[in-house]
Amino acid sequence: MTSVEPQSLEGGCTCRAVRYRMTDKPLFVHCCRCRWCQRETGSAFALNAMIEADRVILLQGEPEVVPTPSNSGKGQKITRCPQCRIALWSNYAGSGEAVRFVRVGTLDEPDRLPPDIHIFTSSKQPWVVIPPGMPAVDEYYDDRKKHWPKESLERRAALLRRPS
Repeated sequence: MTSVEPQSLEGGCTCRAVRYRMTDKPLFVHCCRCRWCQRETGSAFALNAMIEADRVILLQGEPEVVPTPSNSGKGQKITRCPQCRIALWSNYAGSGEAVRFVRVGTLDEPDRLPPDIHIFTSSKQPWVVIPPGMPAVDEYYDDRKKHWPKESLERRAALLRRPS
């Protein structure tokens, strides 16, 4: 699990028009190496901290939600600064509005949230080296119990019990 302490983490866009705070540590941090994320970020991967939406507090600004296609075909909603257009977080169809996938690079201290797992490594750039011992899967994983810590599984279960 991530090395972040329970205290909050703050982040925002490049122009600082939008600022937010994560009030808890994330459920899990994915380093996604699929071609779709490579295209969206213009980089070799996307680093997303999954966290309950009610644990991400908007501190400043009015971000814009942009509906965007996704590899699953179900789409995603990317929340961006309306001025500098930086992607701050996404909501994917599978998790709906309940879970935000916060872009770790928008945090003031992104080094505090290293990835818990590398996913879609079958399409990673060939020059990328995943550290030995780091959890990694060719595509996506089906068994959260195998990869997620108990506390995160409990938080997810509580989230699923909430009325929609």
